[in-house]
Amino acid sequence: MSEISCTGLVTCLRSGFFDVETEQGKISCRMRGRLKRGIIKRDIIALGDRVQILIFADGSGVIEEVLPRDHTLVRMAPTPHGEVKQVLLANLDQVVLVFACAHPEPHLRMLDRFLVISEKQGIPPLIIANKLDLVTLKQAMDIFSIYPDIGYPVIYTSAENGKGLKELSKMLAGKVSALAGPSGVGKTSLLNSLQPELGLQVKEISEWNQRGVHTTVVRRMFPLDGGGYVADLPGLRSLALWDVEMEEIDGYFPEIRPLVSECQFNNCSHNEEPGCAVRKAVEDGKMNPERYESYLRMRFMDD
Repeated sequence: MSEISCTGLVTCLRSGFFDVETEQGKISCRMRGRLKRGIIKRDIIALGDRVQILIFADGSGVIEEVLPRDHTLVRMAPTPHGEVKQVLLANLDQVVLVFACAHPEPHLRMLDRFLVISEKQGIPPLIIANKLDLVTLKQAMDIFSIYPDIGYPVIYTSAENGKGLKELSKMLAGKVSALAGPSGVGKTSLLNSLQPELGLQVKEISEWNQRGVHTTVVRRMFPLDGGGYVADLPGLRSLALWDVEMEEIDGYFPEIRPLVSECQFNNCSHNEEPGCAVRKAVEDGKMNPERYESYLRMRFMDD
Protein backbone atom coordinates (compact mmCIF):
# COMPACT_ATOMS: atom_id res chain seq x y z
CA MET A 1 0.00 0.00 0.00
CA SER A 2 1.18 3.55 -0.69
CA GLU A 3 1.43 6.22 1.98
CA ILE A 4 -1.93 7.56 3.18
CA SER A 5 -2.56 10.97 4.76
CA CYS A 6 -5.51 11.22 7.14
CA THR A 7 -6.73 12.78 10.38
CA GLY A 8 -7.22 10.96 13.67
CA LEU A 9 -7.62 11.21 17.43
CA VAL A 10 -4.76 10.62 19.89
CA THR A 11 -6.08 8.04 22.38
CA CYS A 12 -2.89 6.82 24.06
CA LEU A 13 0.56 8.25 24.92
CA ARG A 14 3.44 5.99 25.90
CA SER A 15 7.16 6.72 25.81
CA GLY A 16 7.33 8.58 22.50
CA PHE A 17 4.59 6.56 20.79
CA PHE A 18 1.03 7.69 20.15
CA ASP A 19 -2.02 5.56 19.34
CA VAL A 20 -4.17 7.42 16.84
CA GLU A 21 -7.73 6.31 16.02
CA THR A 22 -8.47 6.82 12.31
CA GLU A 23 -10.91 5.57 9.69
CA GLN A 24 -8.19 3.01 8.84
CA GLY A 25 -8.17 1.77 12.46
CA LYS A 26 -5.69 2.34 15.28
CA ILE A 27 -2.28 3.47 14.05
CA SER A 28 0.85 3.54 16.22
CA CYS A 29 2.68 6.78 15.43
CA ARG A 30 5.83 8.67 16.25
CA MET A 31 6.14 12.43 16.13
CA ARG A 32 7.58 14.16 13.07
CA GLY A 33 10.92 15.62 14.15
CA ARG A 34 10.15 19.14 12.98
CA LEU A 35 7.29 19.37 15.49
CA LYS A 36 9.82 19.27 18.35
CA ARG A 37 11.90 22.25 17.23
CA GLY A 38 12.07 25.07 19.73
CA ILE A 39 9.25 23.77 21.94
CA ILE A 40 10.21 23.27 25.57
CA LYS A 41 7.62 25.06 27.70
CA ARG A 42 4.50 23.17 26.65
CA ASP A 43 3.25 19.80 25.46
CA ILE A 44 3.53 19.24 21.74
CA ILE A 45 1.01 16.40 21.46
CA ALA A 46 -1.58 15.66 24.14
CA LEU A 47 -4.17 13.01 24.83
CA GLY A 48 -7.32 13.94 22.92
CA ASP A 49 -5.52 15.92 20.21
CA ARG A 50 -6.85 15.79 16.68
CA VAL A 51 -3.87 15.23 14.39
CA GLN A 52 -2.88 14.90 10.75
CA ILE A 53 -0.85 11.74 10.20
CA LEU A 54 0.92 9.90 7.41
CA ILE A 55 0.47 6.11 7.36
CA PHE A 56 3.32 4.10 5.81
CA ALA A 57 3.16 0.85 3.87
CA ASP A 58 4.15 -1.20 6.97
CA GLY A 59 1.12 0.14 8.91
CA SER A 60 3.08 2.51 11.15
CA GLY A 61 2.58 6.24 11.06
CA VAL A 62 3.98 9.64 11.84
CA ILE A 63 2.16 12.67 13.25
CA GLU A 64 2.74 15.61 10.93
CA GLU A 65 0.47 18.27 12.42
CA VAL A 66 -1.56 18.92 15.56
CA LEU A 67 -4.88 20.51 14.65
CA PRO A 68 -6.19 23.49 16.66
CA ARG A 69 -7.47 22.58 20.11
CA ASP A 70 -10.79 23.57 21.63
CA HIS A 71 -10.84 23.16 25.41
CA THR A 72 -7.76 21.91 27.22
CA LEU A 73 -7.33 20.75 30.81
CA VAL A 74 -3.93 22.04 31.90
CA ARG A 75 -1.63 21.84 34.90
CA MET A 76 1.90 23.03 35.60
CA ALA A 77 4.35 20.12 35.83
CA PRO A 78 8.02 20.10 36.93
CA THR A 79 10.64 19.10 34.32
CA PRO A 80 14.44 19.45 34.02
CA HIS A 81 13.74 22.70 32.15
CA GLY A 82 11.59 24.11 34.97
CA GLU A 83 7.81 24.09 35.24
CA VAL A 84 6.00 23.56 31.95
CA LYS A 85 2.38 23.76 30.94
CA GLN A 86 1.16 20.15 30.65
CA VAL A 87 -2.05 19.44 28.77
CA LEU A 88 -3.69 16.54 30.60
CA LEU A 89 -6.49 16.27 28.04
CA ALA A 90 -7.33 18.21 24.87
CA ASN A 91 -10.69 18.80 23.20
CA LEU A 92 -12.67 17.53 26.18
CA ASP A 93 -16.35 18.27 26.68
CA GLN A 94 -16.56 18.00 30.46
CA VAL A 95 -14.73 17.22 33.69
CA VAL A 96 -16.44 14.50 35.74
CA LEU A 97 -15.63 15.02 39.43
CA VAL A 98 -16.30 11.89 41.49
CA PHE A 99 -16.66 12.20 45.26
CA ALA A 100 -18.08 9.70 47.76
CA CYS A 101 -21.04 10.42 49.99
CA ALA A 102 -19.21 8.49 52.74
CA HIS A 103 -16.10 6.36 53.23
CA PRO A 104 -14.17 8.52 52.55
CA GLU A 105 -16.00 11.58 53.77
CA PRO A 106 -16.49 14.05 50.91
CA HIS A 107 -13.68 16.58 50.65
CA LEU A 108 -15.77 19.54 49.51
CA ARG A 109 -12.92 22.05 49.63
CA MET A 110 -11.11 19.92 47.06
CA LEU A 111 -14.30 19.83 45.00
CA ASP A 112 -14.60 23.62 45.22
CA ARG A 113 -11.01 23.99 44.04
CA PHE A 114 -11.67 21.69 41.06
CA LEU A 115 -14.77 23.74 40.23
CA VAL A 116 -12.76 26.96 40.24
CA ILE A 117 -10.18 25.37 37.94
CA SER A 118 -12.98 24.20 35.63
CA GLU A 119 -14.40 27.73 35.55
CA LYS A 120 -10.95 29.21 34.86
CA GLN A 121 -10.29 26.78 32.01
CA GLY A 122 -13.81 27.06 30.59
CA ILE A 123 -14.68 23.36 30.93
CA PRO A 124 -18.17 22.33 32.12
CA PRO A 125 -18.03 20.18 35.28
CA LEU A 126 -20.29 17.27 36.22
CA ILE A 127 -20.33 16.21 39.88
CA ILE A 128 -20.86 12.56 40.79
CA ALA A 129 -21.88 11.84 44.39
CA ASN A 130 -21.04 8.15 44.60
CA LYS A 131 -21.62 5.39 47.19
CA LEU A 132 -25.29 6.26 47.60
CA ASP A 133 -25.73 2.76 49.05
CA LEU A 134 -23.94 3.94 52.24
CA VAL A 135 -26.30 6.86 52.98
CA THR A 136 -29.87 7.86 52.25
CA LEU A 137 -30.64 10.12 49.31
CA LYS A 138 -31.67 12.85 51.76
CA GLN A 139 -28.31 12.60 53.55
CA ALA A 140 -26.47 12.76 50.21
CA MET A 141 -28.48 15.77 49.08
CA ASP A 142 -27.82 17.53 52.37
CA ILE A 143 -24.13 17.31 51.47
CA PHE A 144 -24.22 18.12 47.74
CA SER A 145 -27.47 20.01 47.08
CA ILE A 146 -25.75 23.41 47.22
CA TYR A 147 -24.11 22.65 43.87
CA PRO A 148 -27.25 22.32 41.67
CA ASP A 149 -28.50 25.51 43.32
CA ILE A 150 -25.54 27.40 41.88
CA GLY A 151 -25.67 25.73 38.47
CA TYR A 152 -23.51 22.61 38.76
CA PRO A 153 -25.26 19.32 37.90
CA VAL A 154 -24.98 16.47 40.41
CA ILE A 155 -25.74 12.81 39.74
CA TYR A 156 -26.19 10.52 42.76
CA THR A 157 -24.83 7.05 42.01
CA SER A 158 -24.06 3.67 43.49
CA ALA A 159 -22.02 0.98 41.79
CA GLU A 160 -23.43 -1.46 44.34
CA ASN A 161 -27.13 -1.08 43.57
CA GLY A 162 -27.04 0.63 40.18
CA LYS A 163 -28.68 3.88 41.21
CA GLY A 164 -27.94 6.78 38.89
CA LEU A 165 -25.97 4.71 36.39
CA LYS A 166 -28.41 5.21 33.49
CA GLU A 167 -28.29 8.96 34.01
CA LEU A 168 -24.50 8.93 34.23
CA SER A 169 -24.22 6.79 31.08
CA LYS A 170 -26.42 9.27 29.23
CA MET A 171 -24.26 12.20 30.36
CA LEU A 172 -21.07 10.45 29.16
CA ALA A 173 -22.39 9.24 25.79
CA GLY A 174 -20.87 10.94 22.78
CA LYS A 175 -18.58 13.16 24.86
CA VAL A 176 -14.90 13.26 25.77
CA SER A 177 -14.79 13.30 29.58
CA ALA A 178 -11.96 13.72 32.07
CA LEU A 179 -12.60 11.62 35.19
CA ALA A 180 -11.09 12.70 38.49
CA GLY A 181 -11.55 12.48 42.23
CA PRO A 182 -9.81 11.48 45.47
CA SER A 183 -8.65 7.94 46.16
CA GLY A 184 -11.25 5.47 47.38
CA VAL A 185 -14.34 7.17 45.97
CA GLY A 186 -15.19 4.25 43.69
CA LYS A 187 -14.28 5.48 40.21
CA THR A 188 -13.16 2.07 38.96
CA SER A 189 -16.26 0.40 40.43
CA LEU A 190 -18.44 2.93 38.65
CA LEU A 191 -16.69 2.27 35.35
CA ASN A 192 -17.01 -1.48 35.88
CA SER A 193 -20.74 -1.07 36.45
CA LEU A 194 -21.15 1.05 33.34
CA GLN A 195 -18.94 -1.07 31.09
CA PRO A 196 -17.15 -3.99 32.78
CA GLU A 197 -14.07 -4.15 30.55
CA LEU A 198 -13.58 -0.40 30.97
CA GLY A 199 -12.90 -0.60 34.69
CA LEU A 200 -10.47 -3.45 34.12
CA GLN A 201 -8.58 -1.43 31.48
CA VAL A 202 -8.34 1.60 33.77
CA LYS A 203 -7.04 -0.61 36.61
CA GLU A 204 -4.51 -2.23 34.26
CA ILE A 205 -3.12 1.15 33.16
CA SER A 206 -2.99 2.35 36.77
CA GLU A 207 -1.03 -0.75 37.83
CA TRP A 208 1.29 -0.38 34.81
CA ASN A 209 2.04 3.21 35.77
CA GLN A 210 2.75 2.22 39.38
CA ARG A 211 5.16 -0.51 38.26
CA GLY A 212 6.84 1.71 35.68
CA VAL A 213 6.83 4.98 37.56
CA HIS A 214 10.58 5.49 36.92
CA THR A 215 10.43 4.50 33.25
CA THR A 216 7.19 4.73 31.31
CA VAL A 217 3.89 6.41 32.15
CA VAL A 218 0.86 5.54 30.04
CA ARG A 219 -2.01 7.96 29.52
CA ARG A 220 -5.06 6.68 27.68
CA MET A 221 -8.63 7.54 26.74
CA PHE A 222 -11.07 4.65 26.84
CA PRO A 223 -13.90 4.31 24.27
CA LEU A 224 -17.46 4.08 25.56
CA ASP A 225 -20.04 1.71 24.13
CA GLY A 226 -22.47 4.62 23.82
CA GLY A 227 -19.93 6.71 21.92
CA GLY A 228 -17.34 9.12 23.26
CA TYR A 229 -14.32 8.55 25.50
CA VAL A 230 -13.42 8.76 29.16
CA ALA A 231 -9.92 9.52 30.44
CA ASP A 232 -9.03 8.65 34.02
CA LEU A 233 -6.64 11.40 35.13
CA PRO A 234 -5.01 10.76 38.51
CA GLY A 235 -2.84 13.84 37.89
CA LEU A 236 -5.91 15.99 38.30
CA ARG A 237 -5.70 15.47 42.06
CA SER A 238 -2.58 17.63 42.12
CA LEU A 239 -4.09 20.47 40.13
CA ALA A 240 -3.29 23.80 41.73
CA LEU A 241 -4.51 27.27 41.01
CA TRP A 242 -2.00 28.82 38.62
CA ASP A 243 -2.06 31.71 36.21
CA VAL A 244 -4.78 33.13 38.46
CA GLU A 245 -4.65 36.51 40.16
CA MET A 246 -6.16 36.25 43.63
CA GLU A 247 -8.63 39.05 42.87
CA GLU A 248 -9.94 36.98 39.94
CA ILE A 249 -11.18 34.15 42.14
CA ASP A 250 -14.51 35.77 43.00
CA GLY A 251 -15.30 35.61 39.27
CA TYR A 252 -15.02 31.81 39.36
CA PHE A 253 -17.66 31.40 42.09
CA PRO A 254 -21.06 31.62 40.32
CA GLU A 255 -22.85 32.76 43.47
CA ILE A 256 -20.30 35.51 44.18
CA ARG A 257 -19.89 36.78 40.62
CA PRO A 258 -23.18 38.76 40.40
CA LEU A 259 -22.70 40.31 43.84
CA VAL A 260 -19.32 41.93 43.16
CA SER A 261 -20.82 45.04 41.56
CA GLU A 262 -23.03 45.56 44.62
CA CYS A 263 -20.11 45.90 47.05
CA GLN A 264 -19.34 49.36 48.41
CA PHE A 265 -15.73 49.22 47.21
CA ASN A 266 -14.60 48.28 43.70
CA ASN A 267 -11.61 46.35 45.05
CA CYS A 268 -13.56 44.55 47.79
CA SER A 269 -11.93 41.28 48.83
CA HIS A 270 -15.18 40.15 50.54
CA ASN A 271 -13.36 39.58 53.79
CA GLU A 272 -13.55 42.52 56.22
CA GLU A 273 -14.59 45.54 54.15
CA PRO A 274 -17.77 47.42 55.12
CA GLY A 275 -20.64 47.36 52.65
CA CYS A 276 -19.68 43.94 51.25
CA ALA A 277 -22.59 42.37 49.39
CA VAL A 278 -21.00 38.90 49.57
CA ARG A 279 -20.67 38.86 53.36
CA LYS A 280 -24.23 40.19 53.62
CA ALA A 281 -25.46 37.32 51.41
CA VAL A 282 -23.78 34.86 53.77
CA GLU A 283 -25.28 36.56 56.83
CA ASP A 284 -28.74 36.57 55.23
CA GLY A 285 -28.51 32.86 54.41
CA LYS A 286 -28.43 33.50 50.65
CA MET A 287 -24.94 32.06 50.21
CA ASN A 288 -23.64 28.81 51.66
CA PRO A 289 -21.12 29.58 54.45
CA GLU A 290 -18.94 26.58 53.54
CA ARG A 291 -18.61 27.82 49.97
CA TYR A 292 -17.73 31.26 51.35
CA GLU A 293 -15.08 29.64 53.55
CA SER A 294 -13.70 27.85 50.47
CA TYR A 295 -13.48 31.20 48.70
CA LEU A 296 -11.59 32.81 51.61
CA ARG A 297 -9.14 29.91 51.83
CA MET A 298 -8.39 30.03 48.11
CA ARG A 299 -8.07 33.79 48.10
CA PHE A 300 -5.98 34.25 51.23
CA MET A 301 -4.45 30.88 52.20
CA ASP A 302 -4.26 28.95 48.90
CA ASP A 303 -4.29 25.59 50.72
